[in-house]
Amino acid sequence: MNSIKSIKAKEILDSRGSPTVAVELETDHGLFSAATPSGVSTGEREAIEIRDGGERYNGKGVLRAVKNINEILSIKLVGKNPEDQKHIDELMLKLDGTPNKSNLGANAILPVSIAVSRAGAKAKGIFLWKYLSELAEKDIYASMPRPSVLLMEGGLHSDSGLGFQEFMVVVDGKSFTQEFKNAVEIYQKLGTLLKLKYGKQGEKIGVEGGFAPPISKTEQALDLIVKAIKDSNLKNKTKIIIDVAASSFYKNKRYYIDGKSFSTEELLDFYSYLIDKYPIAGIEDPFEEDDWQGFGLILKKLGDRIFIIGDDLLTTNIRSIKKAIKENTVNALIIKPNQVGTVTETIEAIQMAKTANWKVFVKHRGGETYDSFISDLAVGLSADYIMAGGPFKPERKAKYDRLLKIEKEINLLNKF
Repeated sequence: MNSIKSIKAKEILDSRGSPTVAVELETDHGLFSAATPSGVSTGEREAIEIRDGGERYNGKGVLRAVKNINEILSIKLVGKNPEDQKHIDELMLKLDGTPNKSNLGANAILPVSIAVSRAGAKAKGIFLWKYLSELAEKDIYASMPRPSVLLMEGGLHSDSGLGFQEFMVVVDGKSFTQEFKNAVEIYQKLGTLLKLKYGKQGEKIGVEGGFAPPISKTEQALDLIVKAIKDSNLKNKTKIIIDVAASSFYKNKRYYIDGKSFSTEELLDFYSYLIDKYPIAGIEDPFEEDDWQGFGLILKKLGDRIFIIGDDLLTTNIRSIKKAIKENTVNALIIKPNQVGTVTETIEAIQMAKTANWKVFVKHRGGETYDSFISDLAVGLSADYIMAGGPFKPERKAKYDRLLKIEKEINLLNKF
């Protein structure tokens, strides 16, 4: 029987230079690695990362999480069959014993869970994306997501002064490869426009690989993006998706953006104005994470025109997803495995969203690694879209490169 021989964890640095956890798992079929990312803009209901505190790395070290893997999880999981993903994930949850992974840490549990899935796929002799699809056990068939490529950043991702956090584009094409190439062309055109307008300041890059020029007004950013789209001759093929991350500019029951103060209703009117003026297809986190009323209002008013996407509101959390379905507050959600902590729970969240007929967006984090697991996840669970950042930062490019390779793998399998 194939079994886990050893699990070893270590501390590495993510794309922001902050510590995170990497794992190497050995089975009879070889070595399998995984690393967990970390968020910049995080929701209160996310599973807990274990950090060390103290002076080392300003309290952000992860040696406690590493120790939890090397001295607790490894001992309990050695000898287990890596093809039994659900059982292993459930065992880790039992060992943690908390609803939010605050004992062992989601940053300890997730990389082990991902490494186990890679080992399981190898044992079965199939691609990881296909293995993840089989783990779902329901009528979910692997398919390529559409790339939602990051162009410009603001909010907590840069010091540009721009309030909204991310501006992305989705461009029509005959394949993932073509859609990605089209989006990259717009990215390059935007870079040229920003350099002409702002000089060196226009070349500044944000946390996730989008441009972070000295722009403080939402419409200024959108006008430049629309011009880049037009200059690329892709006007009729392109839609814009905005990650507002409204929790970052919410204070004392008011939203402070673009030098103004908005109530929930006033901010909703601003969104209505923007989607009338610009080719916007979706808004992520339009209100702060506890403004359930605001989400309900925007879905009722604009849900038949755009995607109302929940991230901080839902945090890949089954209880929150159930509440959102019951209260009818979104029609799309963000999936981030490290928000919930295991592969099994991530799959469950996607299945629940699909049952509710929501659109599914698999998304990276602000502090990323070279691990491309979310690419296989998006394909295997037939996500509608993937958000993997700007197209050239290496930790973001790793996700796109994997997706381009997966498309070739799918085409190869379809020949037989």
